[in-house]
Parts: sequence; structure tokens; C-alpha cells
Amino acid sequence: QVQLVESGGGLVQPGGSLRLSCAASRLTFSRAVMSWYRQAPGKERELVATIGTTSSTTTYADSAKGRFTISRDNGKNSLYLQMNRLKSEDTAVYYCRAFLYSRDYWGQGTQVTVSS
Repeated sequence: QVQLVESGGGLVQPGGSLRLSCAASRLTFSRAVMSWYRQAPGKERELVATIGTTSSTTTYADSAKGRFTISRDNGKNSLYLQMNRLKSEDTAVYYCRAFLYSRDYWGQGTQVTVSS
């Protein structure tokens, strides 16, 4: 059974930084297109960033451009999201998603709270 486990969330002040990680197991990670999503209270889940299998292609939501960086290490079966200059509106549960052979896999999420 595929497992995606997010970590690295927490409470941070506005303007601060966090690095999220997603560890994958029982998945051919190097062949999966990986993404970060987030869901704020009372809102729908939204795409934050996506990275291709070889890291050559990355896309970002407008809200993440210039502040967030998605990356992956296929040797470690891991996905990352470096988040800088965090704002209160970045507060959400952040989810890791794998898309492989037309199937979706999701992690349980990690809470990010941006507050002074």
C-alpha cells in the first residue's frame, strides 16, 4: 500500500519560513508526478505546486510564485516544499499528492499556521 507522509508543518510568524517534506513508500517515486496542495478552513483544496518526474518542470499557483519552491529527491523518495515570506493566508493543511499510472495517492497532511 502506497504511503505518503508529510512533515515539517508548524506555527510560524508572518514573514518566516518553513520546509515541508513528504516521504513516499511502496511507490515508484521517480515515475510519479508530485504536487503539493493545501486546504484552508472553510475552503476547497487548492493546488500549490507541481513537479515533474525529473524536476525539469515545475509549476506554481500565483499565490506561491516567488515565495515557494518545490523540489524532489528521487534517490530518497522525497518531495519538498520550501516556503518563504509566509503570510497569514498561507495557513492551511498541506497535502502531498502523487500521480502515477492514472492513479492519485494522498498523504494525511501537515498543518501550517502563520500567525503572530
